[in-house]
Amino acid sequence: MSPEPTPDLPLAGITVLALEQAVAAPFASRQLADLGARVIKVERPDGGDFARGYDRTVTGNRTVTADRTVTGDATPTQATDSDADADATLSSAFLWLNRGKESVTLDIKSEDGAASLERLLAGADVFIENLSPSAARRAGLDPASVQIRHPNVIACSISGYGETGPMADAKAYDLLIQGETGMIALTGDGDMMAKVGISIADIAAGSYAYSSILAALLHRFRTGRVEPVRISLFDALSEWLGYPLHYALHSGREPARRGTSHATIAPYGAFATGDGNVILFAVQSEREWARFCEIVMSDAALAIDDRFDSQHSRVANAELLDEIITARLSQLRQDEALALLADADIAVARLNAITDLAEHEQLLARRRWTDTPTPVGPIRTLLPPWVPGPQGREYGSVPRLGEHTRSVLAEFPPADTEPATDRTAHT
Repeated sequence: MSPEPTPDLPLAGITVLALEQAVAAPFASRQLADLGARVIKVERPDGGDFARGYDRTVTGNRTVTADRTVTGDATPTQATDSDADADATLSSAFLWLNRGKESVTLDIKSEDGAASLERLLAGADVFIENLSPSAARRAGLDPASVQIRHPNVIACSISGYGETGPMADAKAYDLLIQGETGMIALTGDGDMMAKVGISIADIAAGSYAYSSILAALLHRFRTGRVEPVRISLFDALSEWLGYPLHYALHSGREPARRGTSHATIAPYGAFATGDGNVILFAVQSEREWARFCEIVMSDAALAIDDRFDSQHSRVANAELLDEIITARLSQLRQDEALALLADADIAVARLNAITDLAEHEQLLARRRWTDTPTPVGPIRTLLPPWVPGPQGREYGSVPRLGEHTRSVLAEFPPADTEPATDRTAHT
């Protein structure tokens, strides 16, 4: 369920129609929902967004019963006992990406489903899809086709490699984009390559889609003109790789994989303490180096050792330097090392696990968690980085598959019938 419209939110009154699945497009539309937009999520009747099945880790008490439609018309098929069993758990990915949306199931390949989608398009301000470019064109849902039929709708297409070029219709997901862009070759340590631990290409594309849609809405408001938005995972991640790309182009060398260390700064990275914990820090200037040696290492003379008396010499002798630092830190508990680094005014952090993040004191102190209604009961989720509107406002629920089909389609009936509810209603 979407939250009730809040007039003072930035995107109040904006309707987003999202034919989406997986990560990139849902990430973009969820951020629009967080800013007050109404997001109608169109899903396949046979399972919906496949992110619903990424895992089955989120559990709780089912509290929602709802109608669902498996074809394009407004006749619901009631939930069954098997539906209840299927909804007993929730995907952690789907929980993250789909708060505050309304779920409508349509078979857009059927005549009724396509007609229903067209009516929803006519009432939207923004349309987001992440079909392959050729599939979008065949369905008449690519930005160019949508703009012809609905000139006031901002159409956003998110694809793997873009609408043109030799790889336009190549299958694409995060691992493959990381490989094609060189991200995997850049990540890891020594001979061991690694992919980034999150869906970074999807998140990059979703972030650019989100910000570009905001810019397109502002452009439409200021000029009355509509600009389509075209984002690809490949282009988005290529932009994020600009620094190593320019380094490689102008140095003639591939950036080395360095784990947590740095090519031009030492000491820099992860260091174990005597109690088996790990801390991360970097010494970035000669003044910091002198303080580090005196306060943390208890060896002021180390600062003027000709093997370590400049950033260049420290990098050249980084392996030896790391051994010396590791030997010293092995005599300290993590809390002692953190205190000494703080006294030396050296930037430092703990190496936490993801489960540590869930109870991180910074998140708790700043009240960054909110309870979100879901099909398995209220679940704690993170607030968006920027929280507009009144404190404690509702962000809406995570929808069951097809939960809003009947009510939404009743708002957008065929031309010869009257709408059952006002189109600004959120159900």
